[in-house]
Amino acid sequence: MPDNISITKSSKSGLSWINVINAKDKEIDYLKKKYKFKELDLQDSYAANYAQRPKFHERNNYFFLILQFPYYNRKEQEICAEEIDFFVTKNEIITVHKNNLEPIIDFFSECQKNKFVSNQYLNSTNASLLYEIIIRLQYYTYPILDHISLDIQEIENNIFAGQERAMVTKILYTKRNILNVRKIMEAHKNVLQKLIKTNLKFFPVQKQIEHYYNLVEHTKNMWGLMAGQKEMIESLENTNNALVSFKLSDIMKTLTIFSVVVIPLTLIASIFGMNVETSMPLINNPFGFWFILWVMLVSILVMLVVFKRKKWL
Repeated sequence: MPDNISITKSSKSGLSWINVINAKDKEIDYLKKKYKFKELDLQDSYAANYAQRPKFHERNNYFFLILQFPYYNRKEQEICAEEIDFFVTKNEIITVHKNNLEPIIDFFSECQKNKFVSNQYLNSTNASLLYEIIIRLQYYTYPILDHISLDIQEIENNIFAGQERAMVTKILYTKRNILNVRKIMEAHKNVLQKLIKTNLKFFPVQKQIEHYYNLVEHTKNMWGLMAGQKEMIESLENTNNALVSFKLSDIMKTLTIFSVVVIPLTLIASIFGMNVETSMPLINNPFGFWFILWVMLVSILVMLVVFKRKKWL
């Protein structure tokens, strides 16, 4: 058996949980030879492959389920999708993933090391164990959504604290994370409803029907939270853009007023800078320079008064 495959088994019910990490050729060949899974399902389980959406396929003696859950990539500071594949037979639940989701890592480790936990979940049916795996992964998603809500609150506070320019990038990162989580969780409800409607003899989902409807309700709740977050971040983005535009307009108004004030000064300086000494007034007047400065100052004051009365200042 390849090193990346671990097994924990019940001592009573015969149910086994087989955990496969970063499935490559050796791991896929092992699953193919031992369990005779379909080639299409095994291809989807390669670590190098990534399913575009969750899937559920019923086969003769097993079913194949793909779900995606969000996890936070600290290196990239981005919420990414982590795929987990389930092969469920009468006596085995096989999980295939890349070992990025803490709940499934911790849960499998508990079942291996703690007999009480192992007896509690592995001595039951495969439907009970699958439910427990999925519900733990769903609970793992809530703190990620809470973190996004905190980011939105921080953005709102900073916008109205005068840091709207710094928040432009923060808003874009948060919008990206919300979009990523929505794409990841989008098809969960439909896939879980297909799983509930299945009528496979080796998978007694009807005995756990309330629990599986609970999974669907959690999916709806998370979708509602994400819808609210999407509306909130879009409203904050519009508010932030309005504030940035207003400040930019204010800056442009100031620069325009400065330019208008300088125009007559430039005109006066240009006129008295002409090389026509014989006909230029004030050229021989000892107070000519100060008179010109006084004219410039008066023109500035007149324009400022006009701007003030027009309420442009």
